[in-house]
Amino acid sequence: MASSSLLPSTVIDYADRARHEPAKSTKQSTSYISKLSEIGGIVSSSRDAFVRRVDSSNEEETVENPEFKLPSWSSLFVIIGGNALFQFSFFVIVSSASLYAELLGGSATFSGLTIGIPTVFSGIGLIFVTRLDGGQYAQPLQIAYASMFLGNILYALAYRANFLYLILIGRIVSGFGFISFMYSKRYCSDPRIVGIRRRTTLASWLVIGQAFGFSAGPFFGGLLYKIGFSNQVFNGVTSPGWITAVVWIMFWSLCLVIFEDVPPRPRQQAIELAARTTGGQVQTAATQEQYRVSFQQWGVIICMCYYAMTCFFILGSWESNIPVFTAKALGYSPYNAGNFIALGGVSSFPFLLLNVWYARRVQDRVILAIGTSLGLCGLLIMLAILHTNKVSFGTLFVCWFLVALGFNLASTCTLSLLSKQLPDTWNGRVSMAIQYSNYTGRVTGAILGGAGVKIGMMNYVGVQIGIVGLGGLMYVTLWRQLKAKTG
Repeated sequence: MASSSLLPSTVIDYADRARHEPAKSTKQSTSYISKLSEIGGIVSSSRDAFVRRVDSSNEEETVENPEFKLPSWSSLFVIIGGNALFQFSFFVIVSSASLYAELLGGSATFSGLTIGIPTVFSGIGLIFVTRLDGGQYAQPLQIAYASMFLGNILYALAYRANFLYLILIGRIVSGFGFISFMYSKRYCSDPRIVGIRRRTTLASWLVIGQAFGFSAGPFFGGLLYKIGFSNQVFNGVTSPGWITAVVWIMFWSLCLVIFEDVPPRPRQQAIELAARTTGGQVQTAATQEQYRVSFQQWGVIICMCYYAMTCFFILGSWESNIPVFTAKALGYSPYNAGNFIALGGVSSFPFLLLNVWYARRVQDRVILAIGTSLGLCGLLIMLAILHTNKVSFGTLFVCWFLVALGFNLASTCTLSLLSKQLPDTWNGRVSMAIQYSNYTGRVTGAILGGAGVKIGMMNYVGVQIGIVGLGGLMYVTLWRQLKAKTG
């Protein structure tokens, strides 16, 4: 018995022992297997108490990265499609505004006023509407839609009423509708519904709507003017107002059905909002409100506001200068000038659409550099052809194409970059800052463009090159601070 408790030293000994003691070995093996089965049954029956089953169909939703979140597609359609329609409404009167004012006893200066005045009242309207919106979008959008409908009706009735200033009144009322430009930007960077890696992509879609507006607007306005419609109510100069009003009432009805608003933002936020800090900690909403902007971040804010102003300053100046300059240099009519503006926008459209794809992979500061460089090339070529007196359709179109593409491209990342670097509670503030910068650029650019021929076209282009150069100096200085996540 003592020998049986020792481990066999060789395989032969083990085989000999197994042959002499088969019954005992079989009994022990059966007992061992029985114990294992019993333990396995206990574990199997208790497994559901310790293991949480994951439904594979919902696994993607469970692990969804908040940096890539997006609102519903129907709401995005309302915001992005509405932005394109607002841009169209802003530019559709450009081709016939001068003649409309002349028919009612006004001047070219008055027609320029009717084009630029909406942005002034839009800026005034934002002061009051933003205090009452509660962080939501439905109510401001309803105000904007109603203003666009009523404003275009008043604009179209001016001819039948034979009242010049009704044109101006109609455009002022429409101006309150253009508050939507700020709300579209804010919606596409709102941290409650848009992830940090989707903000530049949505901003790119807004710029596509911008390109659509200043392309399709002048074209259809000129087309309606050329068709004519000899009628006291519906004719070549009033038809843009009537048709735009009908389109707005249809879009307004659709918005009431499909738009999903965000919940109201409480005055005292009890929920802790995650925010980025240098230590990777979590900040509450109260902490974010007390957030102190560093000297470098103030530099980034000023730089982005400057670029937002620069992009719309140069685009606005070219849009208002082209009809005046081409009339003198190429003998263009307002209709031809409107088509020339539209052609530049249509040509840049495929490249802006391509940017929607690449915005997910390229940093905002790189997009800004590429866009500004393209626009600067257009300005330098324009300066060269003016100096050599070789202005033609081809040379002027190349310049306008580069300017339109470059500065539209650069305008995609001003707000998105700031929204990625600053706390979530700052989104409303930076949206307002960027929008007022856009308004400033558009109004001052329109003034410069109208006076371009009078002050000299070389001086006109030189001012723009100087403004871009100052922005480039700020950009190079703040290169490291301009880094932000892609998308």
